[in-house]
Amino acid sequence: MNYTYYQAIGQDSHRFININDSAASTSPLILGGIVIPSAVGIEANSDGDVLFHALTNAISGVTGVNILGKIADQMCLVDGVKDSRVYLERAMQDLKDIELIHVSFSIECLVPKLAPHIQDIKTSVASALNIAPSAVGITATTGEGLNGCGRGEGIAVLCVLSVRRPN
Repeated sequence: MNYTYYQAIGQDSHRFININDSAASTSPLILGGIVIPSAVGIEANSDGDVLFHALTNAISGVTGVNILGKIADQMCLVDGVKDSRVYLERAMQDLKDIELIHVSFSIECLVPKLAPHIQDIKTSVASALNIAPSAVGITATTGEGLNGCGRGEGIAVLCVLSVRRPN
């Protein structure tokens, strides 16, 4: 079978909750569906899963259907859906005959240290996308403190998604 191959980029970033805010101690940090223990949560209407948001944006880049924005706002603010995995599932409905091949993430943050959690995040992402964990790449960097994420103010994620469609 012949295929046409595509790539798309998704990005998202969120600020950490102010540590003086009482919500900071009760809002977990979630990345790729995994709760990162002892980390400050993210300012967001939803669960703030910046990794799933970047992935959802990459899928929107393939399908041309923007989920984050009007659709996710409806789901979150009106219907009460806070789980970013549900937004991702909604985006995947628009893929139709498009097959996900590989996804790569670059995460920028000073804190928390992500190395102990990368394998769990890879496994969670692979499960959500129904691909092998070996088809999920994750790197993390502090960005040398050149921006707010590198100074510990939040997290930014860049996602590159590779897909194919039968001709």
